Amino acid sequence: MANRGYDVVVDVDAEGDLGHTDLQEDLEFHSSNFETQPSTRGKLPTGNNSFLPTNNSNGSGTNSKHYLWSISFYAQFFDVDTSEVARRCRAAIFPLSNFLDVLDGNPDLYGPFWIATTVVVILFLTGTISQYLAKEGKKHFIYDFTLLSGAAGLIYGYTFIIPIALWGALKWFRAESANLLECVCLYGYANLIWIPVALISWSPISILNWVFVAVGLAASSVFLVRNLYPVLSATDVKTSKILLVVVVALHFGLALAIKILFFAHGSPAKKDKGNKDDDDKMMRFVFGL
Repeated sequence: MANRGYDVVVDVDAEGDLGHTDLQEDLEFHSSNFETQPSTRGKLPTGNNSFLPTNNSNGSGTNSKHYLWSISFYAQFFDVDTSEVARRCRAAIFPLSNFLDVLDGNPDLYGPFWIATTVVVILFLTGTISQYLAKEGKKHFIYDFTLLSGAAGLIYGYTFIIPIALWGALKWFRAESANLLECVCLYGYANLIWIPVALISWSPISILNWVFVAVGLAASSVFLVRNLYPVLSATDVKTSKILLVVVVALHFGLALAIKILFFAHGSPAKKDKGNKDDDDKMMRFVFGL
């Protein structure tokens, strides 16, 4: 009998007696779908980064830790899309609610970095225009590329160094609610106001430029104070007041540096010796000299 189409062939006699054949002892049946994967025992695993330890407690095998020298460690701080960054920018310009609530426990570095970079570029461009207008009528105008390095040092330093120092002070005074990324995020999005201020503060009308910078200072100061006050109040009353005054004073210094260093028309930092104008009067009025 051909066995085509059959799995097992058993011969029986006419009376159906199987004789002494014991099927349970002589035969073994194994279920198989003929798609069994080859064994990986003894083989090295592929696709696993040995530098990133995995969490096997839940059996998922996903990365649970990131090292400082790995890209994945920094990628988690840029895990926002364009719509979310735009929403945070709107919340910074029109602060209808607490910005920390807008962050919802997910502060990012994407917005602060690109906002600071945009401010640096615009300060360089408008500062150059302001210098050109201040020296109009002279024979030759030379571009001052130190404006670019100065803008980068000022804006990047203020955006990232000041929040780290503030966070360190809060930790020193045992403010458990202090979060480094949230501090950096607050200062980063607070810089957004300097983009429109820089775009309109290159005019030759000095007093108008002072007004624009003052408006930017007031708006960004209110934003910072409103959102930092709940964090600062985690310390004692005296310490929180001192830190609040320091925050406002440093922000005032930033605004003053932007006006004096980059808007050259009438700026005392860009004038020749012995040349007096309205900005000298403004500086004496500000500092009480």
